[in-house]
Amino acid sequence: MPAWNLRRLGGLTAILFLSIALWDAVGLDLPFARMFGSSMGFPLRSNHAFVLAFHEIPRTLSSILVLGLLLGIFKPFSFLKRLSKSERSQLAFSVLGAMLLVTLFKSMNTTSCPWDLSEFGGRANYVSHWGFGVRDLGPGHCFPAGHASSAFGFLAGWFVIRRAAPQVSGRWWVLSLLLGLVLGFSQQMRGAHYLSHTLWTAWICWTFGLVVEICVQQYSRAKKASALESNPIQESLQ
Repeated sequence: MPAWNLRRLGGLTAILFLSIALWDAVGLDLPFARMFGSSMGFPLRSNHAFVLAFHEIPRTLSSILVLGLLLGIFKPFSFLKRLSKSERSQLAFSVLGAMLLVTLFKSMNTTSCPWDLSEFGGRANYVSHWGFGVRDLGPGHCFPAGHASSAFGFLAGWFVIRRAAPQVSGRWWVLSLLLGLVLGFSQQMRGAHYLSHTLWTAWICWTFGLVVEICVQQYSRAKKASALESNPIQESLQ
């Protein structure tokens, strides 16, 4: 992948960061949450069919797909056969790493979910996820959106796929983004997250994949340069 492409992607990532930060600054999370909840709570929070369709089944399928990527490192199938072992390793590491990173951030955050707010029948006060360390009297650990990362995590793998298997990269990107938004929005309807949680989760997963790709490309260039230095004859021929 040409270096300028990575720079453009880095610029896009910065623009996305500023755009989501602007959404936070405008403060529309609570108005959106009020569309689905009231002082009686969120009707869809415990709706069995809704939870099964948009939470339990997608989470299980995501785990199966991640397991398939891990196994595919050693026993490739489908389009994974077009990737080298190192590329398959990068793909699995990017996807799983992005999901684990979201889980790590979530474990350290003190922001509570919408359904925990006193406004919606809970006991917590609203505190922005930018209020690091500020307690809201709720259980916390709601930001970022862990469930949405079960789809957005695959965005992190798009970078190696677009380089190694461009024929499927478009579908991979669209499905990862679309399913992540669907899962994130469904969680907002249940009162489990704010819209900003979903947006930041997508950004975290995307950025993690970009950083991994940059590191891999830098390592590849350094390795190639080292090989040329150790073989001056080959270097002179080039």
